Amino acid sequence: MRPQGGCPARGSGAAGGPCHGRDHRGGGDSLTAGYGLDEHDAYPAQLERLLREAGRPWRVVNAGISGETSSGALSRVNWVLTLKPDIVILVTGANDGLRGIDPKVTEKNLDEMVRTLKERNVTVVLGGMKMVANLGRDYTRAFAAVYPAVAKRHDLILIPFFLEGVAGRPDLNQADGIHPTAEGYRIVSDTVLPYVIKAIEQTPPSGG
Repeated sequence: MRPQGGCPARGSGAAGGPCHGRDHRGGGDSLTAGYGLDEHDAYPAQLERLLREAGRPWRVVNAGISGETSSGALSRVNWVLTLKPDIVILVTGANDGLRGIDPKVTEKNLDEMVRTLKERNVTVVLGGMKMVANLGRDYTRAFAAVYPAVAKRHDLILIPFFLEGVAGRPDLNQADGIHPTAEGYRIVSDTVLPYVIKAIEQTPPSGG
């Protein structure tokens, strides 16, 4: 994530502008990629519009890949760094839960991703996830506990539940019951917005 136009910063910005923009990468799985929707309806594009309306002209880049697990996200973290983001919203692990992967594996992968990003002075916003109850109470509790634990350990900004107000609502999800509709992503973007603004305020300006 990177501010556009009028804000000195490193990296590429608005075409023809005298100032560079700063990037925010939305990293994760199909919930970031916007599975089943046009890209402009996915949450990164909707979030960028909300930020612009709030006077925060940051560019939000969609770096999500459908079907990706936290292990896949970890394998891509160095590629994400080549894009020189200032902020990364890390939303991954849902596919781990759907596949019944041990939450300890998810937690280890998140730890490693966060450590790598923070070593490069990237501000990380962590999107918390929860699993459906039919996976069993012990599993769902262990899975949900991963995100607060990682956020506390690394002093991150935590979105308690990325899909708050959307998960489990047929009117806000596509036919698969998992992926939000455009209206569902509008609510997700509203949820994410204050946490991202907090991250922007914590991210020092960079010149270049």
